Amino acid sequence: MRFQLLLAESLRSVRASLSTTFAATMTVLIGMFLLGVSIALGTWVVSWSNHVKKDVRVKVFFCTDHTCPSDRTEREINVVANWLAKDPRVKSYKLITKEEALEIMRKRSPELVKDLSYNPLPDAEEAVPKRAEDVEAIARDLRRSMSAGAVTGVEKVDFGKATARRIIRVGQVISIIFLGIVILLLVASGLLIANTIRLSIYARRREIEVMKLVGASNWFVRGPFMLEGLFCGLAGALLAVVLLLLGKEIALPAILGKVDAGSDVQALAFPLTALILLGLGLLLGAAGSGLTLRRFLRV
Repeated sequence: MRFQLLLAESLRSVRASLSTTFAATMTVLIGMFLLGVSIALGTWVVSWSNHVKKDVRVKVFFCTDHTCPSDRTEREINVVANWLAKDPRVKSYKLITKEEALEIMRKRSPELVKDLSYNPLPDAEEAVPKRAEDVEAIARDLRRSMSAGAVTGVEKVDFGKATARRIIRVGQVISIIFLGIVILLLVASGLLIANTIRLSIYARRREIEVMKLVGASNWFVRGPFMLEGLFCGLAGALLAVVLLLLGKEIALPAILGKVDAGSDVQALAFPLTALILLGLGLLLGAAGSGLTLRRFLRV
């Protein structure tokens, strides 16, 4: 019964102040739309960054001395494979034989190998780290094992130092920027919604004072305004989701068609983004009303 009373009062308030209700709803719409675009774009860019990080690998090149007995080479390959298998930072590894390496080179740069009379490329172990940030540490520890004699027959350990560091640094910057934009938009949306609702509450401050003077409790006064904030937040968030859905179906295919990215590069799933926006819209609407109303309850 009390909830029905609060609901009826909030609906009456909405009808009595359509202009401020519309303004609050549009404020939520703009804030949630921008936040939705930021979430979609930011998660896609982070996913692309993670995709690029997968190309960061440690390569262990074995000795190319053809005079070494084949069984010795086999032992050295097994020693390195065992070392990589025991390292918890290594996700996977595989052996690339000199024949496979030459075939890869033929596909990538045929002009470099067309006149070769023999295969100068070495066998190599290629290790994929669980985290791209660990690639330098893995290479460093492998070199230490070589120096200590635990790993032999290795000519070079490489991880593309300059490229790897650049990729990792770009990924970290992207993550920080995305997080900063989301926080900034949340704060800005909250302040805009609170200020818009404050105008609505200020226009009815006499009504609030009268209700307090006749003995209405704080929650009885606050309830209709919080429900009104919920309505505005939900309506604005729903409209933002509709606009984002239209953009996803109309504009996004044309944009992604011009971007060369892997199939595993994807933004956050749209249903999850929609749920986040609806939840934030409800939260910001109710919190903006409840917190703003506090100063008017001190009668």
